[in-house]
Amino acid sequence: MPCTRRSFNTLAAAASLAALLPGRALSADKPLVLGFSQVGAESEWRTANTESIKSAAKDAGITLKFSDAQQKQENQIKAIRAFIAQKVDVIAFSPVVESGWETVLREAKAAKIPVVLTDRAVNAKDDSLYVTFIGSDFTEEGRKAGRWLVDKMKGNAGPINIVELQGTVGSAPAIDRKKGFEEIIAADPKFKIIRSQTGDFTRAKGKEVMEAFLKAEGKKINVLYAHNDDMAIGAIQAIEEAGMKPAQDITIISIDGVKGAFEAMIAGKLNVSVECSPLLGPQLMAIIKDIKAGKSVPKRIVTEEGIFPMEVAAKEFPKRKY
Repeated sequence: MPCTRRSFNTLAAAASLAALLPGRALSADKPLVLGFSQVGAESEWRTANTESIKSAAKDAGITLKFSDAQQKQENQIKAIRAFIAQKVDVIAFSPVVESGWETVLREAKAAKIPVVLTDRAVNAKDDSLYVTFIGSDFTEEGRKAGRWLVDKMKGNAGPINIVELQGTVGSAPAIDRKKGFEEIIAADPKFKIIRSQTGDFTRAKGKEVMEAFLKAEGKKINVLYAHNDDMAIGAIQAIEEAGMKPAQDITIISIDGVKGAFEAMIAGKLNVSVECSPLLGPQLMAIIKDIKAGKSVPKRIVTEEGIFPMEVAAKEFPKRKY
């Protein structure tokens, strides 16, 4: 199609706007290259998140350079530096922990490669080091878990002893899910967290830590609050092996809303799961295209999510995509 003066002016305006962003101009015939560093494959949620990103990149015609950090920050930093050296168009990553990113993010900024945070935030004084953060409001997820518990325990005089399986130490979801939950239960002194320890977001560690909680506290435990479904599922095994009934003897609250959690709820072993959607791929690819086209994007994009108690699990299960 011949290039009219109007279309030429439009292209020129878009190119000049793109120059203002921390990215390089993109040739029309060259596919976008995205460097993505994933936390790892520690849970059903993370596997679904990875699949969403890979399939969305393919559908969008974006070349994906993918790196699995195996839950180690040093591996993510190496991957980001490799992406900078390869001169990718955009870098996206889900940070293992919140702190310790400023040096490598400055290197990306100096190379004029825009950075997008997905799922987890970073604790950086200079927020110009990344373009946007796409993901859930982890603090609100913790609040939802707390509100559900307060409502369920209405009329119960207490004390209500809670054990907590935290996510990876220093990670945004572990920090914020704890904060949001505590914010809600702090209003009533009958709620007390008697044990709190990391289960690293994995089933195996969730089971191991719950075994230790049961040995230490036994039947004093009224509630388990797990920062993700995988740890809750591991803990359910430990509870059953101790001769107790999960979701009856111990009320169990978890976060993510993966299929495994719905199966546990249908089986009567998990009371509630707060949704945290991993299907961020299509949204991420759209944002990347907007950034490279020079469009302005919000600094924070929050995923919309719900909460699923045991009573609705069977009805909702066929709709689950992860």
